[in-house]
Amino acid sequence: MAYVVTEACIKCKYTDCVEVCPVDCFYEGENMLVINPDECIDCGVCEPECPAEAIRPDLESEAEKWAELNRDFSAQWPNLTKKRPAPADADSFKGVKGKYEMYFSPDPGQGNG
Repeated sequence: MAYVVTEACIKCKYTDCVEVCPVDCFYEGENMLVINPDECIDCGVCEPECPAEAIRPDLESEAEKWAELNRDFSAQWPNLTKKRPAPADADSFKGVKGKYEMYFSPDPGQGNG
């Protein structure tokens, strides 16, 4: 089992989870984060830290479909190990449904750069 980031992260991109991850397995896209499931040690400390409740165990039915996206994009996006401010409009996107179809970007973020 590993943890995955779901669509609830899109356009919110809080990085509280990054700060507590003991193995630095978060990767940054333009408007969301993903977890590399091969690096995740299943400790679960990131899950309660996410204000958008976007992190779930990959065995949960809602999270299964996100496992592949997390795996694919963690290989393409830069690693992020430091907390940074959330987007100014992040709170306005919390709880919005259908964010993947409307807002997902495959473009990488800045990472630690």
